[in-house]
Amino acid sequence: MITRIVKLEFQEDRLQAFLDHFEEVKWSVASFPGCKGMKLMQDMKNPCLIMTYSHWENEEALENYRLSPLFQSIWPTIKPWFSAKPEAWSLREYFDGFQ
Repeated sequence: MITRIVKLEFQEDRLQAFLDHFEEVKWSVASFPGCKGMKLMQDMKNPCLIMTYSHWENEEALENYRLSPLFQSIWPTIKPWFSAKPEAWSLREYFDGFQ
């Protein structure tokens, strides 16, 4: 399993549009084959800074999502709303003390 963290920073006047759009697609992403769950988090000091945190069965499952019509419909919609270049990390988990 891999954990994917994506940092997204939005223009202040586009933040609500993103949050509204996320409400429409969140369960489609979270239930995508190979996705084991997803969270959306917002920075407490900078509300325009958003992080997605998701678990994937493997890199192939994540890549299948990235190539899917679902992702191809989400990304072009939200990309113009960014105020900074997105950053992403794919991580292997070595310890989980949240269980």
